[in-house]
Amino acid sequence: MENSNAQDQVTVISRTGFAYFPIALMARLPFAMVVIGVLTLVVSARGSVELGGFASASVGLGVACCGPLLGAAADRFGQRPMLLLAGAVNAVLLGVLAWVAFSTLPMWAVFFSAFLVGASVPQISPMSRARLVGIISSQLPAARRSRSLSSTFAYESAADEVIFVFGPVTVGLLATAFGAWAPVIGAGVLTLIFVTAFALHPTGAKAQVEEGTVTYVAPVSQLWRPTLLLTVIGILAVGMFFGSMLTSLTAFMQDRGDAEQAGLIYGVMGVGSAIFAVGVAWLSPKFTLRARWLVFALLIFGGALFLQTAHDLPRMILALAVMGIGIGPLLVTLYSFGAHRTPAGRGATVMAMLGTGIMVGQSFTAAVAGVVAEHVSTQASLLLPLLAATIAVAAGVVNWFLTPAGPEPELG
Repeated sequence: MENSNAQDQVTVISRTGFAYFPIALMARLPFAMVVIGVLTLVVSARGSVELGGFASASVGLGVACCGPLLGAAADRFGQRPMLLLAGAVNAVLLGVLAWVAFSTLPMWAVFFSAFLVGASVPQISPMSRARLVGIISSQLPAARRSRSLSSTFAYESAADEVIFVFGPVTVGLLATAFGAWAPVIGAGVLTLIFVTAFALHPTGAKAQVEEGTVTYVAPVSQLWRPTLLLTVIGILAVGMFFGSMLTSLTAFMQDRGDAEQAGLIYGVMGVGSAIFAVGVAWLSPKFTLRARWLVFALLIFGGALFLQTAHDLPRMILALAVMGIGIGPLLVTLYSFGAHRTPAGRGATVMAMLGTGIMVGQSFTAAVAGVVAEHVSTQASLLLPLLAATIAVAAGVVNWFLTPAGPEPELG
């Protein structure tokens, strides 16, 4: 009985400590700065928006190729050694990229350097989610796991929203104050400090397998289950939305002579998204995950449709506000699906797959939106967020038929 009462007092914060959350928040800031920072760097150094977009896409390609492998390495060897190695390598490569961009080396060297940066990016968000899911599934009472999971993913998604808003703002401030090289170098410095702190936090050790124990790890083939792959497609659509929306909004504001205000206007969506993401924790369990996916994706789709009529700033702000209601809760829902559909012993791998989906979608659509805005029109680039929303809705419809009715099974 005493043991049961003690377990009832266990909370996520009691297991992580209060310092964990600000460390994890700052450690993910470089991740949010890299895509826009590389774009800014290459545009300034090589004088071409197109080349800058392709460099950003090279970062995304690197993440796509190696992000899930880093997650698998974390599952195999523990998060701490993987993060310490990746953080050190990534910080050095960011400095190399800054030098190569302003050198006389050909563009393929810039693209290759950008690819290596993406390949070595320490994916803090997936690692943090994997740690917290592990704590919830192994140390909290079964009756509290579902709500704790929802609350945790709500916080994590809100944190991502804040970082994805302040990442571009930080890039803009550093570039304005010191030059186009500063955001990339700044990301490297932040990586060394905060990724190292995140790796050395006690939860990094807890995420590893205790010596002498044998833990079942599901075969790699289980990562290719249709329901899990569908979740990755859904989160890829969210990344596509982020990248295309920020780039097309920048073009929209540039047409009005206020390109530097794009980050602030983008914040209208980001702030609303973070608020509604936190609110997901209070939704009724009767509002199932498969229903939430469809409802929130349709909200984004509706806002993206209205976006096509945004020929002035007030309409743009209204469209962003509507889409913000759906994007944060959809992220929470998709990560919840990812946690429930994770094969045994593959938590970091799955969270890395989802984090990679966001980064890849953001990188490639940012590049495509830049090319479309420059060579076709800003209005044409605004169709890309609508395309991303359409993919999210379509994936939600398929998920509806693949997911049994009722709530997802409990973790653990």
